[in-house]
Amino acid sequence: MTSNEQTPSGNSSLATTDGELERFENPGFPEHGHRLTDIDPIAAKRSERQIAGLFVVSMLGTLLFIVSYFVFTPEESMSSIRVSNLMLGLGMGISLFAIGVAAVLWAKNLMPDHEFVEERHDIHGSEEDQAVALEIINQGKEESGIARRPLIRNTLIAAMALMPLPAVLVFRDLGPLPGNKLHETLWDKGIRLAKDPGGIPESPGLIKASDVTIGSVFHVIPENLHDAEHALEEKAKSAVLLMRLDPSDLKEDEDRKSWSYNGIVAYSKICTHVGCPVALYEHQTHHLLCPCHQSTFDVTEHCKVIFGPAKRPLPQLPITVDSEGYLVAQSDFPEPVGASFWELNQK
Repeated sequence: MTSNEQTPSGNSSLATTDGELERFENPGFPEHGHRLTDIDPIAAKRSERQIAGLFVVSMLGTLLFIVSYFVFTPEESMSSIRVSNLMLGLGMGISLFAIGVAAVLWAKNLMPDHEFVEERHDIHGSEEDQAVALEIINQGKEESGIARRPLIRNTLIAAMALMPLPAVLVFRDLGPLPGNKLHETLWDKGIRLAKDPGGIPESPGLIKASDVTIGSVFHVIPENLHDAEHALEEKAKSAVLLMRLDPSDLKEDEDRKSWSYNGIVAYSKICTHVGCPVALYEHQTHHLLCPCHQSTFDVTEHCKVIFGPAKRPLPQLPITVDSEGYLVAQSDFPEPVGASFWELNQK
């Protein structure tokens, strides 16, 4: 029985069963095999053009993103949103994929691939170390060939210069702040509650109180949503979750007992943390969960926050029934919907 050990000199040793050590020399690195681009200048030049071409493709992908951002503007239909997302994703995908493949081919075909051992040393900021660090940087510049290959260098610089532009356009959509726009939605006295089929319905399915059984959940929109000028924006503000509980499970404040109807309650679907859609309802615990950051709300107590980063309850929509038994809103939300970091105290 034998085992391998490493001697202080770097040579390996073989321990035998009788305790004697049989030493052998470190074989070192295997013989280096030259790549085609190392020995054939034509192949190296061809690889250089390929890499530069990929950087150009990356630039075209970035430009496709920018053009798509302005040309394929989402309108009032889900198909336009899908086309916009497809073109934006395609442009960004081409940009990132091309620049990544180009970097891999550059390192694989043109940068030196010799193996070497670098001894560790103490890290400190002496002048000698700074000189060594500068030498390493210069050596890297020389080995990468970025100084000797202006075609690759210039296309890389151009591709990297264009790369941040999509982020600028995306961040531009984060503003301006909504101001007072979140204080008013399409909900109003007498507006009937309708099922949300996922789009903007021409003939929404109205909801009767008898349709809502204990434990059921409805994604709800105002019946007049399809008449709104900016339907998607209004839907984003007016989206509601409708649930029915056993009335004995509700712990309602005295001034809000009239906001529900026989255990049926309605709350804004927009999380008060950063505005994600709350859509996960746990029937046994009566908890609503936001999938983005796990804020959890207790439906039995006016959707108060019981876990997560949200700082205030989901706004409740006061509801009742009309003469035909359909669920209707008593008024708009009594407070602004949406994330709490916006200016919510201006009306």
